[in-house]
Amino acid sequence: MQAGFSIECGVGDECLEMPWASEDGALRYVDLRQDLARIADLEEAQRFPELADFLRAINSPRSGFQSAKCDAGFTREMTVEDEVFGTNGKFGSYVDVLFTSPVLQSSFERHEAIARKLIELLRRTPETPAAMELLVRRCYSSMENAAPEGFYFTCYVFGYSDTEVEARQHWGIALELVANALAQVSAAIGKET
Repeated sequence: MQAGFSIECGVGDECLEMPWASEDGALRYVDLRQDLARIADLEEAQRFPELADFLRAINSPRSGFQSAKCDAGFTREMTVEDEVFGTNGKFGSYVDVLFTSPVLQSSFERHEAIARKLIELLRRTPETPAAMELLVRRCYSSMENAAPEGFYFTCYVFGYSDTEVEARQHWGIALELVANALAQVSAAIGKET
């Protein structure tokens, strides 16, 4: 599995405002950490059980993380980075992930260190036609028990194949590997605090 990370904290880069809502108000932040059963309310989780499992893992009481946004789907729009897989399709998702600790939310250094550790863990996994890209971005919050200014991860996971069914299978495997790596990192965070 290919894995990498980058920092996108410059002027004009995407950022997250918590709690978020779409302009028309139809979509909004759901605090899955407070009520895991609400995963069933998310259209993406209904359509993709693999994503629902990932969200359960991220938002579980044992996790040091929580999710903010997600989406998933299949596309034939490929980038230069995708060419290494030699396919014409990919199934992918993104999940915006925050630390549950306000102290960690506000630490750029911890975000960078965790990103490096996740990449190290994922590069040890078996060769799979899949990739994970972790972006460190800025977050602004007006929520209780959250840092007013801090950072978050956007976690992109892709599975590759010429067929949607097989690409989705590869994505599901990769998503499980990423969830396991996040659980390992979360356990280490728990020992530090």
